[in-house]
Amino acid sequence: MSASKQSAVVETNLPGFELVARGKVRDVYAVDDDKLLMVASDRISAFDVVLPTPIPRKGEVLTQLSIFWFDFLKDVVPNHLITADVDEFPEVLQPHREQLAGRSMLVRRMQMFPIECVARGYLSGSGWKDYLANGSVCGIELGPGIRESGKLGGAIFTPATKAQSGHDENISFERAVALIGRETAEKLRDLTIDIYDRASQHGLACGVVLADTKLEFGLLDGVITLGDEALTPDSSRYWPLELYQPGRAQESFDKQYVRDYLETLDWNKTYPGPALPPEVVEKTTEKYLEAYVTLTGEDLDEE
Repeated sequence: MSASKQSAVVETNLPGFELVARGKVRDVYAVDDDKLLMVASDRISAFDVVLPTPIPRKGEVLTQLSIFWFDFLKDVVPNHLITADVDEFPEVLQPHREQLAGRSMLVRRMQMFPIECVARGYLSGSGWKDYLANGSVCGIELGPGIRESGKLGGAIFTPATKAQSGHDENISFERAVALIGRETAEKLRDLTIDIYDRASQHGLACGVVLADTKLEFGLLDGVITLGDEALTPDSSRYWPLELYQPGRAQESFDKQYVRDYLETLDWNKTYPGPALPPEVVEKTTEKYLEAYVTLTGEDLDEE
């Protein structure tokens, strides 16, 4: 796996196409009334600040791993993907194929639900902090004695509100009901847990612990549909099974390597973020590529 197959893409530029949204990582363009183009850049954020240094190939990994999971879950839930093959993109997009190859998806527009659907099988991150504070996560009482990174008796549904900037806010199931209705909230809860369980079993078979994951759903022709990205290292916590040990923070296949480096600096975690040294960039690229090959059994360089 090569970390230097291509130069990093920090920001895309598609003249003539409306930029609908530019998130921390993705640029989303309007193609027509029914379709959007999602492009995953190599931008990286930490502590909700987009850093000035990109991670080469990160966007490629996010896109290709989402495609893998969309296919893996196709019998469980429909998804918004039309195609990720640039050759199949509309003719008007062909002049931009160099920017788009490997890191973009043509998708259907959906009516997105205003919540993040989070499933946790292990206690880490904000869930661990909530548990330490009050013994519960999103209103779910977990009982005493759970250690950091500890495995729960079964996956729990811990929704969050979407935040355009800053931190998403963990909410109770009843708050989710108030936002989208009980029937829909129950369907999203059950679907999120089912997806987590299936992905977790696959991960364990590959030697990876899926600690938690964040999914986004919407309505497409009245049908609940999986959108955005799926089970990537940016939306999930993946830990190497052979190194897993409850009672502490875990090594992971994501940007934790960047967070750990930033914690050594005298930085107040507000914009602007510090530049990353070459060795941190290279190691982080390797982590993302390792996540892809471990979960899919394929090498991006061989596709």
